[in-house]
Amino acid sequence: MNLLIDKRYITLKEIIQSCNIEISKDENFLNYINHTHDFLMNQIKEGKPIYGITTGYGASGKNYVSYEDSKTLQKNLFRFHGCGIGTKLSYKVCRYAVIMRTISLSKARSGVSVELLKRLEFLIKEDIIPVIPSQGSVGASGDLTPLSYIAAVIAGEREVYYKGEIKPVQEVYEQLNIQPYEFKPKEALAIMNGTTVMSAIALAAIEEFETILDSMESYVAGMFEVLLGDDTPVEDFVHDSKPFDGQIASAKNIKRKIAGSKLTHGRDDRYDKFFADNDLNIQDTYSMRCAPQVLGVIRDNLDISKKWVETEINSVNDNPLIDGENQKIYTSGNFYGGYVAHAMDTLKICAANLADLLDKEFALLVDHKFNRGLGENLKLSKEPYYHGFKAMQISLSSLSADVIKNTTAASIHSRPTESLNQDKVSMGTTAANDFAKMIPDLYNMLSIAFIGMAQAVDIRGSKEVSPHLKNIYDITRTIIKPLYEDRRMDFDIEAINTLIQNKKFI
Repeated sequence: MNLLIDKRYITLKEIIQSCNIEISKDENFLNYINHTHDFLMNQIKEGKPIYGITTGYGASGKNYVSYEDSKTLQKNLFRFHGCGIGTKLSYKVCRYAVIMRTISLSKARSGVSVELLKRLEFLIKEDIIPVIPSQGSVGASGDLTPLSYIAAVIAGEREVYYKGEIKPVQEVYEQLNIQPYEFKPKEALAIMNGTTVMSAIALAAIEEFETILDSMESYVAGMFEVLLGDDTPVEDFVHDSKPFDGQIASAKNIKRKIAGSKLTHGRDDRYDKFFADNDLNIQDTYSMRCAPQVLGVIRDNLDISKKWVETEINSVNDNPLIDGENQKIYTSGNFYGGYVAHAMDTLKICAANLADLLDKEFALLVDHKFNRGLGENLKLSKEPYYHGFKAMQISLSSLSADVIKNTTAASIHSRPTESLNQDKVSMGTTAANDFAKMIPDLYNMLSIAFIGMAQAVDIRGSKEVSPHLKNIYDITRTIIKPLYEDRRMDFDIEAINTLIQNKKFI
């Protein structure tokens, strides 16, 4: 999809689906961009002190810089911020960052030129994507250091993802006969002084977390089946009685996925069987019975977080803001990434709750005291020297601890920097990185859990399960054999992980 960029509101879905971007050629839009830029340039030429353009940055804002030196000031801004550290952000995240910065600057309140927007468009069209380090931002004044890597690439410095490799951008520009861009006053600051990197990390992680949540509902549905569960907890009446959107959605998803199963039973069956089956409790454990309530909270928080990230992407979040129509300049703090920080801190808690629920449910699945005849550690062999899924549970549980221990809110760890000018910062990029780091652990947890689920289906009989679970079982068994004898299973986990990421279990 070709993503048209002008002043309109752009959705997360449009960004995810975009193959290319195009700056609008609408004359009114271009005139609006030029009008704001021209107003700012005239103010500079008149000698007006404007923060970050004809003054120094932060605590150095008291230092005046002449118009003649303002271009050098922009060049030095991205150069002295070239101190990013940590692992490199993925190609996808870096590409999202370029698109998102283009969207923000196209609102015509940053004072940039059409030429700069076209250079950003060029990077996406030619697939020249700046390589951005993951660390070095406190989330206000936005993502200064990470975003300096976009500014530097525009100016012909640092490295890019290009044709599947990381290359110096100078080499790529020479190959394409492209001249580095020279920033006009304010333009490097407009690139760097924003919340774009934290938003890009957030969007990429949210994409994957949605797959994880959908897959988790498939696993929960499977648990209702292989543990011979009561499907009363997913009945519409229950959730109409507590009408949260997320809870209702989760219950409907689980109910739809268990449709056609011969293993679950309803409330009337449980009453009838109560006196005949001494092992049958009148109701299932909380991790089963409350699963829609647990996952429903996550769904609602995910929707809120997506809305906040989407709004952030469509905001003008640099400083100062330029009102070309009314010829005013506003110094402000839209670069503060509080909404992204709080959204990510919330999703960290959601991820931890999902991990905890999965840990509890898998414990039920492998424990012969609770799994209603599936046996000790899902063993298909009764020989005492085989161990089944004993170590697999330990691995899954260790991963849940890794997820849960990282839920401390990053937003409360504001660190004062830059001579106490940046004395209250958002830590939004840290929060987004924290959430993103949970995603691989969740994938691996689900991989272990689905391997165990297939083993449980082997024991119950694949003809008894729902079409949805049968499909998951068949996909699993095409690449992984049942566990009869003890063997290494790390390669099995990797194989299923790939299937989950490719949305095969949703």
